[in-house]
Amino acid sequence: MRAERLDSHAALPPRSWGIALVVTVAIAISYLDRQTLPWAIAHIQRDIPIGNQAKALLDSAFLATYGLMYLGGGWLLDRIGTRAGFVVIMAFWSLACASHGLAGGIAALIVSRLLLGIGEGGGFPAATSAIAECFPASKRATAMGIVNAGTSVGAVMAPPLIALLLARADWLGLASWRWVFFVTGAMGLAWAIWWGLLYRDPPHAPATDEGARPHTLRVLLARREVAGVVGAKFLSDGAWYFYLFWLPKYLFDTYGFDLRQAATLGWIPYAAAGIGSIAAGFLSSRLLARGMSVNAARKIALGLCAACMPWVMLVPHVGSVGLVLAIFSLAFFGQQGWSTLIMTLPTDMIPQAALGRLAGLVGMGGAFGGIVMGQAAGWALDHGYGYAPVLAVAASLHVLAFALICLSIPLIKRLDLEGALS
Repeated sequence: MRAERLDSHAALPPRSWGIALVVTVAIAISYLDRQTLPWAIAHIQRDIPIGNQAKALLDSAFLATYGLMYLGGGWLLDRIGTRAGFVVIMAFWSLACASHGLAGGIAALIVSRLLLGIGEGGGFPAATSAIAECFPASKRATAMGIVNAGTSVGAVMAPPLIALLLARADWLGLASWRWVFFVTGAMGLAWAIWWGLLYRDPPHAPATDEGARPHTLRVLLARREVAGVVGAKFLSDGAWYFYLFWLPKYLFDTYGFDLRQAATLGWIPYAAAGIGSIAAGFLSSRLLARGMSVNAARKIALGLCAACMPWVMLVPHVGSVGLVLAIFSLAFFGQQGWSTLIMTLPTDMIPQAALGRLAGLVGMGGAFGGIVMGQAAGWALDHGYGYAPVLAVAASLHVLAFALICLSIPLIKRLDLEGALS
């Protein structure tokens, strides 16, 4: 049991927390970029007609390449290192974000979403790799919590920033929604320069016998524990991407939100998500510090996060927008706490040499869960079923994901990947 607790007293490398904050900024930019279309969609629709299923197609275009490149991004990082890999990834997705502002129709928007997914798919593998390089196991959940809070920072920034740009940019001679994409794309390019100047890949210790042999996708997927994490991410991110991409439209459709209300109220659930990111990582790290095993510390925190989610099924049955936002805030709190811990599991189970691949597999599973849920939502809404059944399904997915984790990973520990081939 002592071995399961890993290096709870390992020394923290210098500047580690500073690097975590810089990575947090990158993740914030990524969520700002992907939220530009959902929050600006009412203005985009004045130039480009977008129905529910067309919106689902745009979301799916992003998630398809995002999921595939999540895996490809892990491969890239394993080959060229975290410093160069993060620069390439950020520069690509920032240019892709800016390209939305040049779109003249739905086809061009689809191409831009595909390109944005290719770039952003490498973001979380790069973040996971940087945290694994800079932090011992006992501090990674807390560090990943800080990084994962960047998703909420970006999402909180999106409504007021987009509202400001939409209100102020018309005089520049283009439709104001186009400048939303140009400005957010420029922010990412500035970050890429900052990271390239700041970060240096640490020297790696000589490979052990375990790490010397390449760990292919076949080797990873041969373990039920890996398949369980990927499956849990598929389920839970199905709900998360539905909330992320459809909450603005739900508020516009159901409560008649205008952009001013979106700017003043729409950020609240995302702020709760940021608190959840940090709280879940802190809780898990505290449980480790108090002598619990990795298995207990991670699963207790995961279970508490999953318990926050089923309340969403009550949303269609309450009439107060304040209560609706409170329920979504609880769900967002639980979801991003869950996400922090799911992103930490690969660092508990897999050696550094294969970490990029497993992080990629986990992210790909989540993206394709988002595609399935998004397509189902678009179909249900266009066929008159409304939001109630969609929200009921979304509310159940984290509970199912937690059950899958418990069944497929009886004990969270370092895996013997070589045994999968014997």
